[in-house]
Amino acid sequence: MRIAIASLLFLLPSLAHAEEPKIRIVKSTKMNIAITGLSGGDLDTLKRDLANSGFFTVTGADQAQFTASASESGGLHGTVTAKDGAVPLSKNYGTSGRAAVHRFADDITQALAGVRGIASTKIAFVGSRTGKKEIYTCDADGSNLVQLTHDDTISVSPGISPDGSSLVYTGYQSGYADVYRITLASGGRTRILKYPGTNSGAKFSPDGGRIAVTLSKDGNPEIYVTGSGGGSPRRITRTPGVESSPTWSPDGTELIYSSDDSGSPQLYRVSAAGGTPQKLATGFGYNTAPSWSPDGKKVAFNTRSGGSFSVAVLDLDGGATRTVGEGEGPAWGADSRHLIFASGSSLVMLDTQTGTRTTLVGGAGKISEPTWSR
Repeated sequence: MRIAIASLLFLLPSLAHAEEPKIRIVKSTKMNIAITGLSGGDLDTLKRDLANSGFFTVTGADQAQFTASASESGGLHGTVTAKDGAVPLSKNYGTSGRAAVHRFADDITQALAGVRGIASTKIAFVGSRTGKKEIYTCDADGSNLVQLTHDDTISVSPGISPDGSSLVYTGYQSGYADVYRITLASGGRTRILKYPGTNSGAKFSPDGGRIAVTLSKDGNPEIYVTGSGGGSPRRITRTPGVESSPTWSPDGTELIYSSDDSGSPQLYRVSAAGGTPQKLATGFGYNTAPSWSPDGKKVAFNTRSGGSFSVAVLDLDGGATRTVGEGEGPAWGADSRHLIFASGSSLVMLDTQTGTRTTLVGGAGKISEPTWSR
């Protein structure tokens, strides 16, 4: 059976390793916000969403700079009122319940912090709870955990679409590493890439119209770009090495990927139309699983030392790199502030500004390869 290319890179030894810098924590100023009109699970959901954003502290009305008020009669209507009476947000959501509350939380974050929220986004990852590697999905707060695949074989390398409506992954149902696409609402599945050799690590472009993927159909594992349905693959890289884990720039014009062409895995940046790759100076001798932040300023990736994996963040403009925690498979949230990654049997969310770690999911077996919609 052919082996997924991401696994090959993790088996490669590190030839060099720079001393890991200490994590630098930046304290953030939070806004005090009160909540009225919600109760029970919906109240708990909004509190958790606002706390997870990193921008808010939920307080009583006497301490609040803002009050978030909600009415659920005939669908959620949410309003935010400032202490001086200004109303920066008032919106009808059409429906009520958790999904509407998540959207309300994101609109509060956008209105008051000027940043895209993460509450209504979706996460997918690989879990081994059944004894087989299967794909799971959950909300950004770890709730609504669902086992998406029941293939009873190897299902790995999920890539969720930016809008969270569909997912691509590598499955071995045929005995080979092929790429499948699943529509999350219906569960409908289509095999979209089945070339000879490895088909692995598929990731949607920011507009959802293309996929970057590792294919070995021409003999060597290289990065290709295809349509979202898997058609018309265009070869991007041409090296004797192993290329894997492509991640898109926010505007869809470039890719960053991992390659062992120079020995141990390093990160490279290349036009999504092809061209000469540029090696990124990370300061580490082993670099895999890159994730480009939605603001375009940073790339998170894995480093390895003595058999353990850490998550590092490279500032693409200034060139500084910092290690932010131990774990594997980092993925940025829509706010370019939060990262998720796997840590043993836990899925962890990290606020990279404050260093706050939140365990989102446990009990799904060993977790790996998380991916996050935007």
